[in-house]
Amino acid sequence: MPSVLGIDTSNYTTSAALWNDGVVRQNKMLLPVKKGELGLRQSDAVFHHVVQLPQVLSALPLADSEIEAVGASDRPRSMESSYMPCFLAGLGSAKAISQVCRSPLHLFSHQQGHIAAALYSAGKVDLLKTRFLAFHVSGGTTEAVLATPDEQQIFLTEIVARSLDLKGGQAVDRVGAMLGLPFPAGKELEALAGRAKRPSVVRATLKGADCSLSGIENRCRAMLDRGTPKEEIAAFCLASILAALDEMAEVLLKQYGELPLVFAGGVMSDGILRIALEKKYGAFFAEPEYSCDNAAGIAVLAARKEGYLQ
Repeated sequence: MPSVLGIDTSNYTTSAALWNDGVVRQNKMLLPVKKGELGLRQSDAVFHHVVQLPQVLSALPLADSEIEAVGASDRPRSMESSYMPCFLAGLGSAKAISQVCRSPLHLFSHQQGHIAAALYSAGKVDLLKTRFLAFHVSGGTTEAVLATPDEQQIFLTEIVARSLDLKGGQAVDRVGAMLGLPFPAGKELEALAGRAKRPSVVRATLKGADCSLSGIENRCRAMLDRGTPKEEIAAFCLASILAALDEMAEVLLKQYGELPLVFAGGVMSDGILRIALEKKYGAFFAEPEYSCDNAAGIAVLAARKEGYLQ
């Protein structure tokens, strides 16, 4: 049975996925971040990818698979100026494997992979045939894009809204760090917020459809300094991100019409955000394993490019 390999080496995770007959198997490893730090330098990320990628690939049944195509993420976004060195590690390996297997190599952006992974996980890959709005919310990105079908790239993305300053994942990790939580802080912050006894009432700061999240860290620091319980600080942080995404979605739906809404990226694995946005908009989400950085979406896009997935 033909198989398609996908590789993604982001600034947080080494990942690979194998698509076979509509089913994706994936394996991934977080990059090691020292205690108290909030990320890695690009040179360190590249080094760790080089070390970890053979281990990640060895957990997939590559020897028993007919690799008919290889996909890789080679840049953060689908823009000519978009570049991060960490993606070179996966790209180099993907090129080598495609040459050895004499299989075509298909390149996509990390953002395209996130969105495709969300669609695969939600059982909504058919949305790739139409226009939809997708939010990508992570440590490096808080953006909404208008996705449009494209013969060459499967779908094109046009940024229609973004955070003007702090990103959603940065807010989560910075507030998590001040509360003593490990990096990445998403799961721990959600658990802490779930124990808050009082709901947070928050108004988002928007300029058009763009949001500003820079006030979250300062407000949370002030709350901590005056002795506010950590549970309430965590709840305020997530409520602030939710308010921003909610109001951005309202503006965009008025502007572009009632298009399907898709939410992707590590921050969107948070259950508090998901429940609220699903209830209000009927939005589509990835399961947590496909929300955080992964190569599943890259494998799905490469399979579709080869015509295995309609």
